[in-house]
Amino acid sequence: MGKLLRNALIIFCLIPVLVSAQKINSIQLLADLEYLASDHLEGRKPLSNGSLLARQFIKHRFQELGLTSQYPDFTQYFSFVNRRDGRVMENAANIVGFIPGEQTDQLIVIMAHYDHLGKIGESIFNGADDNASGTAAVMAIAAYFSRNRPKHSMMFVALDAEEMGHQGAKALVADFPFDLKNVVLNINLDMVSRNDDNEIYAVGTYHFPFLKPMIHKVSEGRQPKLLFGHDEPGSSLKDWTMSSDHSQFFINDIPFIYFGVEDHKDYHKETDIFENIHPEFYVSTVELILEIIISLDNGMIEKK
Repeated sequence: MGKLLRNALIIFCLIPVLVSAQKINSIQLLADLEYLASDHLEGRKPLSNGSLLARQFIKHRFQELGLTSQYPDFTQYFSFVNRRDGRVMENAANIVGFIPGEQTDQLIVIMAHYDHLGKIGESIFNGADDNASGTAAVMAIAAYFSRNRPKHSMMFVALDAEEMGHQGAKALVADFPFDLKNVVLNINLDMVSRNDDNEIYAVGTYHFPFLKPMIHKVSEGRQPKLLFGHDEPGSSLKDWTMSSDHSQFFINDIPFIYFGVEDHKDYHKETDIFENIHPEFYVSTVELILEIIISLDNGMIEKK
């Protein structure tokens, strides 16, 4: 099926969602995911040509939105040792945008990793759900707050090298441009575009229960169904507290919420491609996450 025909069919199927989705530009969101997960970017492995293209794409979007940054050209460079082969990886890069708060300099950090596994032999691991989905969502959420100034200051971060051991998050926390005590909340999006049961998890409220009532109030009766869990040691669900980039904020005693789906059959496979995401689920999920962030931005001010 040709790309234009496929996109036309997706948009046609999304008409009911597009009518109701007032805060997120659904067409832009899907187009961004499709580009980031395209063969042209070859899986976005750190330091690859595809990774460099992804950096430029995200940086350009932040510039278009009028975001500022504490890093030159929106880019925080860092180096690390690849734990798999011992090689030093120089000039990996996080892309960082910033919007000052209307009422406080305290920060909410909203982030997603943009890297994936890259090209292995002749096979491209596109990483549509993991994690082009989270990256495109962060850009969409940044677009909303660029038009609607938040009460808290907000930092929007596309992190590199998550798949190599949360290296981008480690670098961000180690070279953070403010006192980490100013960060009141970390939001991490990692795999948010597909689920057969129409479910998304909000992880972290076991550790930070004060966040749960605000999240529950927004999500109650909404689709997709938002579940809590995957954060309690010893429960029947796998503990995701340390499973993605939010771990680096957690170990610094910073409250976090991690939005993600449970693993699916295409996780870390060549078949994690744009054609296998669930567009209606994805748009509805990003809308829900945005509504939760808006509520937390307002509610955490009111609790002070």
